[in-house]
Amino acid sequence: MDRKVRVGLVQTSCTANKQENLEKTITKIREIAAKGAQIVCLQELFTSLYFCDVESYDNFKLAESIPGPSTDALSAVAEELGVVIIASLFEKRTEGLYHNTTAVIDADGTYMGKYRKMHIPDDPGYYEKFYFTPGDLGYKVFKTKFATIGVLICWDQWYPEAARITSLMGAEILFYPTAIGWASSQEVDTNTEQYNAWQTIQRSHAVANGVHVVSVNRIGDEGPMKFWGGSFVSNPFGTVLYQASHTEEELIVQELDMSKSDRYRTHWPFLRDRRIDSYGQITKRYIDDEA
Repeated sequence: MDRKVRVGLVQTSCTANKQENLEKTITKIREIAAKGAQIVCLQELFTSLYFCDVESYDNFKLAESIPGPSTDALSAVAEELGVVIIASLFEKRTEGLYHNTTAVIDADGTYMGKYRKMHIPDDPGYYEKFYFTPGDLGYKVFKTKFATIGVLICWDQWYPEAARITSLMGAEILFYPTAIGWASSQEVDTNTEQYNAWQTIQRSHAVANGVHVVSVNRIGDEGPMKFWGGSFVSNPFGTVLYQASHTEEELIVQELDMSKSDRYRTHWPFLRDRRIDSYGQITKRYIDDEA
């Protein structure tokens, strides 16, 4: 049976004012809902600048409980507009314990739960290990009004294991709230290569698992980083249905045909032919003669 779902991607720039970012995002949600979006995905840590470019104890003040003030505000909007909202936030779990977390709110305003980022980077300009404890909730799917969705976060997008497990749990769409950019000093060829790798790995998750992939990134110059936008939607065979600008704010509504998953999985039966009896070594850090 044909089933169509309209996903909305909110690609924006951010400021240092948390309340201003939240209010701007709510305005964008209203606009994209008016365009027909049913599931709205926000970019990673949308209520602030990307603060992980430095290690500063002051930045812990940006964190909040989940559920908490931001999810309360977004739940009211979701209920009013009848849309699902995927909201990436800086979670304060308790004193001295913080996570990079995405909350999912159903179309009736119900808070459905959260996913805590599993893979935490520590690279120049991305000092996330200073702030975030790795997720301990495992991989998650959420049976929303419009689709069963899986949520992963930014650095998770480079790991096929995360996409595979979430897909095997029943996700029909993989959403990736993201904050990734180029170093301002880089050459164009390096920028192009990095963006292409980023998009290619996610499109490969779509192909390998036979699911749609939706990736939402921010734009703007923030300190040493220029966030590259380029939010995109892939169908279950890796075809890019839409790709946003690298420099402009955009509200994207893309209709997804959910029947495509069955078609591609039937004609390219990767799930059927998996040799699960041979994959035990995947849980090892590295395989060598001394292991």
